[in-house]
Amino acid sequence: MAMAGAIWMSGAVGMLQAQGQASVWGPENPFYRASALPFQAPPFDRIKDTDYQPALEAGMAEQRREITAIAENPAAATFENTLVAMEKTGRLFDRAMGVFNGVSGANMNPVLQAVQDAEAPKLAAHQDAIYLDAKLFARVKAVYEQRDPMKLDPESRRLVEVVYQRFVHAGANLSDGDKVRLKKLNEEESTLSNTFITKLLAATKEAAFRTSDKAALKGMPEAQIAAAAVAAKERKVDGYVIALQNTTQQPVLAALGDRGTRKAVFEDSWNRAERGGANDTRGTIARLAQLRAEKAKLLGSPNYAAWALQDQMAKTPEAALKFMDALVPGATARARREAADIRALIEAQNGGFGLEPWDWEFYQEQVRKAKYDLDEAQVKPYFELRSVLENGVFYAAHELYGITFKERKDLPVYQEDVRVFEVFDASGKTLALFYQDPFKRDNKNGGAWMDQFVGQSKLLGTIPVIFNVTNFTKPAPGEPALISFDDVITMFHEFGHGLHGIFADTMYPSLSGPAVPRDFVEFPSQFNEHWATYPSVFSHYAKHYKTGAPMPVELAEKLKRSATFNQGYRLTELLAAAELDMQWHTIAEGGALLDPDEFEKAALVKTKLALKEVPPRYRSSYFAHIWNTGYAAGYYAYLWSESLDDNAYQWFEDHGGLTRANGDRFRKMVLSRGNTEDLDAMYKAWLGKEPEAGPMLKYRGLADGASQPAAE
Repeated sequence: MAMAGAIWMSGAVGMLQAQGQASVWGPENPFYRASALPFQAPPFDRIKDTDYQPALEAGMAEQRREITAIAENPAAATFENTLVAMEKTGRLFDRAMGVFNGVSGANMNPVLQAVQDAEAPKLAAHQDAIYLDAKLFARVKAVYEQRDPMKLDPESRRLVEVVYQRFVHAGANLSDGDKVRLKKLNEEESTLSNTFITKLLAATKEAAFRTSDKAALKGMPEAQIAAAAVAAKERKVDGYVIALQNTTQQPVLAALGDRGTRKAVFEDSWNRAERGGANDTRGTIARLAQLRAEKAKLLGSPNYAAWALQDQMAKTPEAALKFMDALVPGATARARREAADIRALIEAQNGGFGLEPWDWEFYQEQVRKAKYDLDEAQVKPYFELRSVLENGVFYAAHELYGITFKERKDLPVYQEDVRVFEVFDASGKTLALFYQDPFKRDNKNGGAWMDQFVGQSKLLGTIPVIFNVTNFTKPAPGEPALISFDDVITMFHEFGHGLHGIFADTMYPSLSGPAVPRDFVEFPSQFNEHWATYPSVFSHYAKHYKTGAPMPVELAEKLKRSATFNQGYRLTELLAAAELDMQWHTIAEGGALLDPDEFEKAALVKTKLALKEVPPRYRSSYFAHIWNTGYAAGYYAYLWSESLDDNAYQWFEDHGGLTRANGDRFRKMVLSRGNTEDLDAMYKAWLGKEPEAGPMLKYRGLADGASQPAAE
């Protein structure tokens, strides 16, 4: 998810000249006033690519004028004339930025790329102009110091505390000279982060596997081969194209019977951003790591992670590392046992070769089939995309929370595959709009995410307009969109984020919905994954796309029994990525530029995660989470939140499972509250106790391993 903020001091008129078109700021720009569509939904039928830049620049200028008026108010600082007034600023900027972030991430093109390149440093300067404004901070500080005599309600008090800490964290206490230096570092970081994602998008597209020999795709289902042929035609090349997913391992490797093809696909993925030339990201990330260390030192922290985690649940990198380090022995021991099983299978088949990373997915699928008599090809026909969404994801939400969904085909979208749904509460009241963008495109960022075009706020009178983006393979025309069970889990995961936004019920936009620390934001999403396998939910959506018959009980049981299969590998690859992130962000200021390849090798050895057969889920050079999307020093959050979500699901299991009473209690005490209270206290009040390690080990299938600490 992406949050943006603050100012460019250029005046209210901006112009972009691109592809022979010009757009000048004024009433004709669709962002000039709030959208007239229901719920202020974006008017995509009116928005041109050239509308974004003038709207963003006018929005930044307008917000800066609003902020200046607050900072220079001659009246004594109060909660209303300072904090509430700040919450009301930036309406134009927010509506333009929310849509631009969504469309540029999911449907990039050269015009949008030009806007992103031009605006990246200005956006950083805009945020600095707010958080480093000495007069504004003096007013915020005055309210913070007087919050007890003001007798504020709990949510208002929380707003004061959160905003004050954000100013301090951003450098408001620095000297004027250090503020100037910090602004330069922030501008460079923003520019480099944008450069990184631009290079990565191009590198990932260029690195797609291509072949003109259909025999090289032996083992792939015919529907996938047909989709690869369509992808080749779209790129105007002969043969077949397999586009890369954002992770190291590629889903197609589980099916490819030709070892040479497997190796080629894996190496295309592994080396995507390390081929030299314009799209090689190594120089960019080396400088990003270096300047982040410089920034942390300037802000009074020994390293970037120490600075970044001050307002997170973990608080310190030492706490996050202690939590992860304790998981490594059990995870790697299980991964080694899994590797031994695969080697035994290769030997039994007289393979005559050693196990390599590109072999893992192919042979682990065979091991799974042997152990559980389960084949991925058997289960995919029961996971048709539309059914999973409507009869699975939506159904679970209805059963838990009473909400219902109605597709809105009258609202414009930014791409033809996007669907829109209105979300209703049990009373019939509209809660939100939900957009789903399911299929992979070459101009879409990798992975899956949730964000919002419009956030919820009672103060502003807005309700949520939420979107989920995924990268599932689009079927050939006329073919069903059959997805893997991993993809099913992804859909439940991202909609868990969506529920965090949909159920937001707070006064202030800064505290609403998913505006929480990174190591809590993944809790609602990962918790929602559990309902994918809940019996009454599973049986409602897992139906054959042709016959409508439910998945046979025997097959469903095999699938569920296999849920903890290969978890040593999955946990190890995730730990390797999370530890890599933390190693990059605990380097000290003052060092020379690091060689990413050498640093990565040394970091994996240091953390005892250098397993040849189990590469990190993301290599440093294509780790978008930490170099572009806000998870710097925060990728551990997925594991930290997993401890919370597994404890939460165990609570449901202990209290009757999927019931409206349980769902309504969770919604009221957690999902609706955003960041309106201390999150650790919020969680424990709902759970009724401290989280424990047992549930995480249980649901990972590692309960027989060494005991591990819970996130604390």
